[in-house]
Amino acid sequence: MTVNPISLKQLPPDLDRDRLPQHVAVIMDGNGRWAKQKGRPRILGHQKGVDTLKDLLRCCRDWGVPALTAYAFSTENWGRPLEEVEFLMTLFERVLRRELQEMMEENVRIRFVGNLVALPDSLQQEIARSMTDTQNNSGIQFTVATNYGGRQEIVQACRAIASKVEQGYLRVEDIDEAIFEQHLYTQGLVNPDLIIRTSGEMRISNFLLWQIAYAEIYVTETLWPDFDRLEFHKALTAYQKRDRRFGKVNNK
Repeated sequence: MTVNPISLKQLPPDLDRDRLPQHVAVIMDGNGRWAKQKGRPRILGHQKGVDTLKDLLRCCRDWGVPALTAYAFSTENWGRPLEEVEFLMTLFERVLRRELQEMMEENVRIRFVGNLVALPDSLQQEIARSMTDTQNNSGIQFTVATNYGGRQEIVQACRAIASKVEQGYLRVEDIDEAIFEQHLYTQGLVNPDLIIRTSGEMRISNFLLWQIAYAEIYVTETLWPDFDRLEFHKALTAYQKRDRRFGKVNNK
């Protein structure tokens, strides 16, 4: 079915509302390449990428997807050129300050996950303010992974659990998957059903290693700044064609 982009304010009729993912996670790859193709500086790609993310957040709200997580900055991204890293930190801070009121009006709950104490103090303050101000909102849950690494997250969870065992607050035999998940950055957030990676790269890049154990993975050659509602519709269409058995056998 061909969907008219003009009609994408509402859920496309060929999608089953009852089979939408409850949580979508995105690896937003390709900002730099998008800018390079246009002969522009990489920072322009990051700026355009912010606009793409804002529209995807609104699209999830419009179509009935209750949770969106974006991989904004990984622990490995510190290895990028200093000028680019500094620009990204400034961009995050500026966007938060500028968009907070709109997020309040649109009932968005925002949450940041990752090693946030390593971020610039001024950015930490904006992050704390945005999470505090939106914590009672009842709309879409928007999670931003910033200075995030899946291995790092698992290690810190292990340390936290080991400390509780050492102090006598927890018995080794009581440790199970539920206990472990309580010590992850994403505590209380349903695990992703669908993970989308743009730009065609076939890897998960240390993103939500525990949480995406049974997520469906969708990879597109589209660069992140060009990932619009029509592209999201394609991803959801592919998702709804998957047979999600979670390791079991479908006897139908």
